[in-house]
Order: sequence, then structure tokens, then C-alpha cells
Amino acid sequence: MKTSLLVVMLAVPAAVLAQQAGGPALPPSGNVAVPLEEYNKLVELAGKPVKTAEAPPVPYAIDRAEFKLRVTGESVTGTLQLEGEIFVKGAVKVPLVAGMTVVDAQVQGRPLPLEQADGTHTAVLTGPGEFAVTLETGIEVRIEPGRASFILPAPWAGAVRMAVVVPGDNTNVGVVPGLVTSRTSSGGETTVEATLTPGQPSMIGWTTAENATPAVPKEVRFLSDVKTLASVSDAQIGIAALVDITVVQGEPARFGLPIPAGYEVTDASGPSLESSEVQAGVLILNVSGVSHRSHQFLVSMEKSIDAPKTEVPILSLKGAQRETGEILVESQGTMELTAKESGGLKRMDLKEVNPSLRSLAQNPLQAAFRYHRQPAEAAGLALDWVRFPDSSVQAAVAERAVVTTLVTSEGRSLTEVRLTVSNQAQPFLKVALPAGASILSADVAGEKVKPVEGPDGGRVPLLRTGFRPSGPYEVSFVFLHSGAPFAKKGGSELTLPKMDVPIGLVQWEVFLPERYQVKNFGGDAISTNLLPPPSASDESVIASAQLESKDAASWPVIGYVNLDLMGPGQLGGYVIDQAGAVVPGARVSVSSQANGAVLNAVADAGGRWMVSNVPSGKVTVTVSAAGFNRSENHIDYDASRPRRVGSTLRVGSVAEQIEVSSSAESIAAPPGRAKIAAAAQKSASANVGNLQQRVAGVLPIAVDVPHAGTSYRFVRPLVLDEETTVTFAYKTK
Repeated sequence: MKTSLLVVMLAVPAAVLAQQAGGPALPPSGNVAVPLEEYNKLVELAGKPVKTAEAPPVPYAIDRAEFKLRVTGESVTGTLQLEGEIFVKGAVKVPLVAGMTVVDAQVQGRPLPLEQADGTHTAVLTGPGEFAVTLETGIEVRIEPGRASFILPAPWAGAVRMAVVVPGDNTNVGVVPGLVTSRTSSGGETTVEATLTPGQPSMIGWTTAENATPAVPKEVRFLSDVKTLASVSDAQIGIAALVDITVVQGEPARFGLPIPAGYEVTDASGPSLESSEVQAGVLILNVSGVSHRSHQFLVSMEKSIDAPKTEVPILSLKGAQRETGEILVESQGTMELTAKESGGLKRMDLKEVNPSLRSLAQNPLQAAFRYHRQPAEAAGLALDWVRFPDSSVQAAVAERAVVTTLVTSEGRSLTEVRLTVSNQAQPFLKVALPAGASILSADVAGEKVKPVEGPDGGRVPLLRTGFRPSGPYEVSFVFLHSGAPFAKKGGSELTLPKMDVPIGLVQWEVFLPERYQVKNFGGDAISTNLLPPPSASDESVIASAQLESKDAASWPVIGYVNLDLMGPGQLGGYVIDQAGAVVPGARVSVSSQANGAVLNAVADAGGRWMVSNVPSGKVTVTVSAAGFNRSENHIDYDASRPRRVGSTLRVGSVAEQIEVSSSAESIAAPPGRAKIAAAAQKSASANVGNLQQRVAGVLPIAVDVPHAGTSYRFVRPLVLDEETTVTFAYKTK
């Protein structure tokens, strides 16, 4: 095998390069023979980009800190040695130590200026390079009977060590937190070395052989601010006081809060509260941090009352130099409360009450006051009230229930219940089904929901995920009842379930097969043929509600339309078949060529319909019904002169268009009132047809529903959590 060699000519003598670099002399220049593979590697290495140095993640670091301290009298003096490194070029601010007095500072033997902010001493050091800072420090010693201590704040460093000299032979010195590594004693002094936790203050404490003479305590002076919530009920008044104390002078270890006459303290808490006790009618609050400048307590107390009047106490701390506060009054239950203030109380707006005080309230707010008590000033707050009995509030109500029942030849019944609900917060409708019945499906505002079976009945959701209604909406459900087979003749009973919402009006349509002759209706629902016919004053246009974008077939027929009361911009008419019988439930669509608007309506039980806000111009009236051809009438309409349009539907399935002139002779004569009443009672509404279609295509059951038969209508007002029944006698034709 042959190895390829390459002779490399060096342009600059190696000895010259070595001399320029200050290194040892190299052999004379000449030719060097290397294999081709090594040469290629050298070329590849020479072509790689030079890696740039990464910036350090932090501009500086303190590697170690060492305290050398000595306790003399009531102070601790010594030095703190800090060693570290600056990683970046230029000036860098380095926090050195916090919470102690710095007398002098030096870096590498030169004076070092320091900047102090929020108790932290900071130095400006220049890098890159190492540094060594020496600080002369001083700390106050806290002396108590038989014990002395001081707080040593350890700086953030990789390692923190301490050496402290305290007076006394074999003095027991404790370091918390920290670890004592050495303890020696000589010459009446004890030297302790310890390792401290970086970044945390440590307490250095030791016992003294003799009790030090206690310093004369300074006079205690503090300010108090008491925010009081008074909760008034029939049987008691509760007080919740948020007490804020600001210490101006001295180190108080306890505070006294006189308890008003008749009150019992139920709780006292606070972050600096060590314990509490009642002594001679005063609540004593013992604190754990006597050196703290502020304290906060929450005190609760209550008092029984037997009359609709009481006095709200103004709480005051003993020895306070200034007393301010707020009083907020709330009432439990429904009452009319009157508050009468006296002394330094000033009424304030409820919106101005301190947020912390308002957060304590859980009932309706009645009044609010503020005060700044002056010496020898007696402030008072008298309350009296009138109590109103509480009454339950319905979470949901149903304006009406439109019920449609189909009865089969086997005696089974399929019932659809549609409720127009106004709901505040009720999640479910409790449905107590009769024995042998079960819910098949349910809808909330047109969307399918899943009914739930419980031990005490079914549950139909009144709300669904993401649906928060602001007005009335529709809830419907369908249930199947097994019933009993019909005989040649006999009696039968139909029952609607109990529902736990008030229902303003139940309108029930029962559709029976054509082969049965029915009479002698009974029960707690009223047959509509027993009601007087509607007069011109009470006829409504509810059934002809105008729809802009919804399917008119989904709207129930629930009333009568009075065509005699039409005004400007209204258009109405009748829908009949070829035999002259009215066609209830027919769908009517009125489209205007002037502005393209489309108005929809549903014919009522008498075949009548009406729409409003129809503009002048050419109008197309389209009428359709199940089992009939569609009819289209084209007319010229004058909005200032309301008119009627007669539509005749023919049996079939092919649509036809009929041109109708605007002359009065083309208007169909309306059926008589008696004929309308008879037809309205026995003709099936659009609800029956809709339920028949629903059974065929939607419900997961097989029910042989009748397609030919007679409708019977019933009403019942004001129903709440009770069954509605209809009984009748029958015989086979």
C-alpha cells in the first residue's frame, strides 16, 4: 500500500516565530512531509469558526465571607472579610451586607465608598478580576436577665464563617441557624467558631453568669385604629373588630382591650399574638415580638338581645395616645334598620369603607361611620329596627306549559311538555313521573340534553354548559307511559307529572284515535269547550307572533287572532280547505318586494293569522300545511288600509300559485264563530303533527301513533308541584 505524502513549505521560519513569541528557539525552517489525510484534517480544523466566549450568567459572585467579632459591653465590633470575583468588564454594583452598621470599608487596602439603600450596603467594583473587601462593623447586643444575644445577618456567599469572642469562661454560646465547629476558653473569654447559613440572619445567644442590670424601660406610646363590623339579628349582635396598633415608643409586651358590658369574646387572632386571656373584664393580648413596631389583631365577640334595639360599642385600647376607626353595620334577614350616631361619629358612604372591613361582611350593609376620638369624648351608636318575615324566592318559574299527548290504540300515551322558563339559578327540573312512565328525550333552548333518573324521580336540566340565559327560554321533554289497553268501552285516565316549578298556565291537547267516541270528561283540568268564546276585548294575537329567522312550525298554537282589530301596517286572513273547514296550524309567510322582509305566522285554532309592520307595495302570501298543496297569493298592499287575505288549500303534494287581485271580491268570507269554535276544539294543531314526526325520526322507540283522530283541549291555571289529570269515558265506534 502506498501512502500519499505532501511536502509543506513554511514561508516564515519557525525559529523567527518562536523568537517573536518569546518562547524557546525552534529548529531551523525546512520542509515537513505529512500524510495527505493529516493535512486534510489540519485544513478542516483551520476552517472551523472560532468559538466566542459565552457571557457569564451573573456579573459577580462572593465566594466566601468571614466574620471576626468581639463582644464588649452592650455592643459587638469586628470585621467582615468578603472575597469574590467580577466576571464582566466595567463597573458593577455589588450588595455586600444588610442589617448592620458599617464603620469603614476597604478593598485591597484602599478606602472603598459604599452606597446605602433600604438598609443594604452596596459597593461599586470594577472587573473583570477578583476582589477582597474588608468591612469594620458594629452590632447592638440585646441584654435580658441572665441572657444576652445579637442578630448577625449572613451575606449571600458560597461559604460564611464566624469567629466571636464573648466574655466568661466556658460560656454556652448558641447559633441558630448555624453549626458551631469550635469552642475554646482562656483568659476569662470564650471563642466560638461557627458556619452560618448564607443569606439568612442568625441569632447568637449566650447565658451570663450574673444578671445584668435591666435597663429602665421607656414609656410605651402607641396609636390604635379599630375597624368594627356590627352584625344585627333578632337574637344577638355580633362584633368583629380589626385592631391595628402602631407603636411609637417603647416595647409593649401586651395590650388591653376592655370588653363591653354583656359581651362575650369568642375569638382573638393575629400574626404577632402569642396568647390571650380575660382578666377583670379586659381582654389581654400578649404579643411575641415586643420589638415590632406594628401589630394587628382580629377580635370577635357577641351579645344576646331580646328587643329590636341595641347600642353598638366603640372599642378602645387602654393607654392609646390616639384612637381612630370605622364602624360598619350589617343586618341578617329582612329588616328596616335606623342608626342614630352621637359624639364624634361621622356618617360615611358605604363605598368609602375600608376594603378589609367590607370583606368581613356577609349580609346587606345598612350604615357606616368613622371617628377620631378626642379626650373625654363619649361617642355612641344606637340601633333600632323593624323585622320583616322572610319569604322564599323561587329560583325558576314557568310562564306556561304547552302539553301534547298522543294516545295509541293499545292505551300507551306519548306526551311532550314544553315549558317557557324564566330561570335565576335552578339547574334541574324535578319531574315526578306517574308509575310506568319514563323520560325519552329533553331539550334546553333547542339543544339536546341528557335527562337523569334519581331515586325520587327524573331530572330534566334547565341549563346546559355554556348557556346562561338573560330572559325566558324553552325547555321541553318527552315521556312515554305504558297505560292500559282500550276495551270496547270503559274509562281511562291521563296524568301529567308533578314539576317543582310554578306554572302559570297549562295548555293540554290530547289526540285520540278516530275509532273511539269519547265523552264525560273529568279531572282537575278544564275542557276548553266549556269556556265562553273569546270576545273582541280579550282576543289576542299571541299565536301570530312574528318570526324573523325561526321555523314557524316550532311555535305552538296558544290563542285566537281577532282580525276585526287590525290596524295600519297589519295583514291577516283565513286558511280553509276545499270543503270550507278551517286549517289550524297552517304556516303563513309574508314577503315584501319593497324591502325583502319576510314575516312568518302560524294560523290559530280557527285558521286565522295576522302579521304586523308590512310595508306598502307588492306582497306575496305563501300558505302551507301538511297534506295540502302550497298556495301563493300575490297582492298590492296599502299599509294605511289593513286588509284580509283568504287562502284555500287543496289536498295534494304539488305546490300551486294563485294570483289574487286587490279587489274586495277576492277576499274569502270568514267562517262563522260557531264553526271556528267547533273546529278549534277537534282539529289537531301543528303540535300533534310535530310530535308525530318526532316519533318517526328522532325518538329511540317504536310507537304506533295514530295519524287520524280527534284533538281535545284542556287548560289549568297556576300549577305547582302537583299532578294534572284528565278522565273520560269511551266506546269503540
